[in-house]
Amino acid sequence: MKRIAKYLVISLLALNINSVFAQSSSNKNLMHTVSKNSADVELNLDLSKYPEDLDFWSDVPNAELAYVISKRMSDEELLSQMLMFGWAGAEPSELLNSWVRDRGLGSVKVFGWNTDNTTLVAKSITALQKKAQSRRFKIPLFVATDQEGGWIRHVKGNTSITPGNLSIGAGGLPIDSWYSAYYICREIAVLGINLNFAPTVDLYTDQNSTIIGTRSFGEDPEKAGIMGVAFAAGSMSAGVIPTAKHFPGHGDTENDSHVFLPKINADFDTISKRELVPFKYLIDADVPAIMSGHLSFPLIRQNGEPASLSPYFLGELLRNQLGYKGLIITDDMMMNGDTLYAGSLSNAFKLAIEAGNDIVISSTTAQLNENLWTSNLQRMKDVPQFKTKVETAVRRILEIKMNYFKNTNSAPLYPDVNAIDAAIPDPDGGEFFVDQACRSITVYRKGELPYLPQKGKKVILAGSEPAFFNEMKKYYKDSIDIRMSYNLGSNEAQYAANLIAGRADEVDVIFVCVWDRNSVKTAEALKPLQKRGKKIVVFSIMSPVLSFNLDWADTVLFGYSYSPYSFTGLAAVASGRVEPEGVLPISVEK
Repeated sequence: MKRIAKYLVISLLALNINSVFAQSSSNKNLMHTVSKNSADVELNLDLSKYPEDLDFWSDVPNAELAYVISKRMSDEELLSQMLMFGWAGAEPSELLNSWVRDRGLGSVKVFGWNTDNTTLVAKSITALQKKAQSRRFKIPLFVATDQEGGWIRHVKGNTSITPGNLSIGAGGLPIDSWYSAYYICREIAVLGINLNFAPTVDLYTDQNSTIIGTRSFGEDPEKAGIMGVAFAAGSMSAGVIPTAKHFPGHGDTENDSHVFLPKINADFDTISKRELVPFKYLIDADVPAIMSGHLSFPLIRQNGEPASLSPYFLGELLRNQLGYKGLIITDDMMMNGDTLYAGSLSNAFKLAIEAGNDIVISSTTAQLNENLWTSNLQRMKDVPQFKTKVETAVRRILEIKMNYFKNTNSAPLYPDVNAIDAAIPDPDGGEFFVDQACRSITVYRKGELPYLPQKGKKVILAGSEPAFFNEMKKYYKDSIDIRMSYNLGSNEAQYAANLIAGRADEVDVIFVCVWDRNSVKTAEALKPLQKRGKKIVVFSIMSPVLSFNLDWADTVLFGYSYSPYSFTGLAAVASGRVEPEGVLPISVEK
């Protein structure tokens, strides 16, 4: 732990915002190279001048090649290239394989349901890419996932459980955002994943939000933009395309678009000065992809259309006013936030394409003759403007794929399964994430730090995460452990408080973790113990909002996540090994 303290002193003196901009600017050309495309320019090339056997890897300038291939593609191949499907089992289903092999599906997504076996994930990606390469144009797949850091970690196994965005925001160093993305993406790149749906640049505006919460860098638009740019640059350096989300901003609502369409009652002037600011930073930095959110802004669009299905938000605002040139990718279309508005899944897909999305995601694989396929394929034949929308999107997809896959820094098309164990967890990432977590620990209420129990006295450790007990026992070896379930019920919360009270006479200090409303109840029930001379130390390990009313405690420390690295930082601060330097990245509202 002395190494951490020493590193902190050096880091806080040496690192500043200029250093991360040096890192980011060196990657701006790389992001520009990938995002650059000519999809909105009519090239009018003579297709007969190009060889009949032209494919994705042909030695032709990317803009020309994307144009020629898109003009030679059938309607089925064009529409397939816009679709991204996920798989639910441990391996891709025969249905998904059919979409890739027989239809030319453009993208797949690795969801977090069956990803503990990362070797199997890599083998599955290789098999799918080989099927894609067996087709006439040999167009590789975008393979995507959500590996944001913090509690959104779809690829599991031994991948790093990092402190997350709010922790980065509390530390205040953009270089931490850069390296967080770099190490996260190095781990998924070795598996063949080439597109990550991160960074999340939604602001922590609504403090009741549980869908965004600690996924946010904080409430400050400028800082979120700076951190987002740094994250995107770190991702590109690791060989993975970043995606800024959820446009135009999911932070001012506590509602979840998985369940119904959230309505955000903010006018355009408000979101322009607030939600749109981080996206403006990322657009200026040439971020290659932006995810559209299933979010309604009735003060801006009175018809209540979600931004993900809105020609205004995607075409007029994002493309024309903000000048964005990269890929627009929908959030999962299997969410009620879009289908309730559209009336059906097939109509939602149609509206998504007409609105200007380039890639349309479904977390489940559609049947080969589902209406979302047949109806939109027929629409391409019946409505020339609709087919033009599809062709434009596919040209953009193809050119950006070419810019990426023909770059020396792309994730491997066929990952080496023998390299996985040495790369996951990242051999350099662990040391960094410990240091980053320590930089983020924030004192909300400070008592007599450090806490050193009197001779012969124990401490009580009350929490749910094994890492909490492991890290604390390094400094508090004589402890009484009260282990709680992470999915704590109200009765269990009171039962835990009763257990603590029953052992309180044996200790000087009680350390209690808070991560949800029921764990708050456990902490609140300990307040009478202060009259018995007991010190109450609260470790807030998720949203700090939950602990704002616990300011009666002797000490309240914000760690922002249940990552093992965050517990290392909390234990180091509580025991006096590290001086806390974090700054709360949201306002205190009680």
